[in-house]
Amino acid sequence: MLNSIFKSVFDYLKKADIILWLLLAAISAYSLVLLKSVSRATPADYFRAQLFPLALGLLGAVIISTMDYAEISNFWYLIEGFCIFLMIFTLFFGERIQGSGGVDARAWIQIGGRTFQSSELVKIAFMVTYAKHLDVLNKRGSINNPVQVVLLGLHALLYVFLCQQQGDMGAAIVFFAMFITMSLSGGVRLRYFAILLALIMIALPIAWRFFIPDYQKQRFVAVFNLDTDPDVKMGSGHQQYQGRISIGSGKWKGQGLFQGSRVASNVVPFQQSDYIFSVAGEELGFLGCSLIILLLLLFMIKVLHVAGSSRDELGRYICFGFFGMIALQAVWNIGMCLALLPVMGITLPFFSAGGSSSMCLYLGFGLVQSVHMRRKEIDGLHLQRRTPLRFSYKQMKRAREIKKL
Repeated sequence: MLNSIFKSVFDYLKKADIILWLLLAAISAYSLVLLKSVSRATPADYFRAQLFPLALGLLGAVIISTMDYAEISNFWYLIEGFCIFLMIFTLFFGERIQGSGGVDARAWIQIGGRTFQSSELVKIAFMVTYAKHLDVLNKRGSINNPVQVVLLGLHALLYVFLCQQQGDMGAAIVFFAMFITMSLSGGVRLRYFAILLALIMIALPIAWRFFIPDYQKQRFVAVFNLDTDPDVKMGSGHQQYQGRISIGSGKWKGQGLFQGSRVASNVVPFQQSDYIFSVAGEELGFLGCSLIILLLLLFMIKVLHVAGSSRDELGRYICFGFFGMIALQAVWNIGMCLALLPVMGITLPFFSAGGSSSMCLYLGFGLVQSVHMRRKEIDGLHLQRRTPLRFSYKQMKRAREIKKL
């Protein structure tokens, strides 16, 4: 029995991307250390609270990685239907959160006494459904057909719109980033992105006037007035102002782990989630912040490497979707903490506290591992050599014919 378990683990590790697993382990450990420090400041123990979703997410990642991502994508219609239902259900029956400054969001549902942000799970599902959409169009040779490009845009716009209706602009931006990176990897011509950019520029004044809530407008304005307007420092820009002070106070090496005075007094609002980067800045200084950036950068580079060695286009699209999500969240969150970008409620991937966010990120990681573990296979046919960056549809068809013979 014990030998069988060890053999299964050994076989799994032989196929898995060990470097990617080690990077994830380092990131997760670093996150838990920072959350342990934050837990000094509040009655809530964020360290312990994070352990359960982390363990559940890791288990889910292992299970998904043992499944063929292509087989999962064959059920795209069920996944798509469930995602639309979940987002609409959350919009009408989810937990409503209202805060100061006009914050009004309904993006969470109650499951077993815990709140769950439905858009986090839908992001992972979107990696599969949108990748399948791109893959089908590429096999038909119609990826740049104007009608099909519009349908691709509508596929992504549906989730952007539902997130906006829920009051979750951060999730809407993440979906848009995933749409862009996956479409670019799919070979959609640049002229369509130029048209999209022009449409966005035209729509921005209208959106600002009629659709963007006042509290979101104040957050945009706060970025440009943080140092000059005292009212901004105490109002919509308070979080960014305090966060930037905490980061600056750490200087080169920081005040020491578990020694940050501002962390202990909970000066920065939501320092366990949106502003976990400020905790690293105060206690571990420039070196601690640089380590976060380095770990995430290496992680994203490795995801792109997995995309490059994928057995097919579908796997490549999935990896690029995960890359787009991690890259956007990392850049926006750090930009938020440095008062370079407006506050949007976007967490730092794998570092910030948050059960639904953390758990679903690990599920996305499992999909990337699934792509890596099947990089030498084509519909069950094992390849002797590593596949090139793009394994064409004609080559796949030929491989199937050889297999039948």
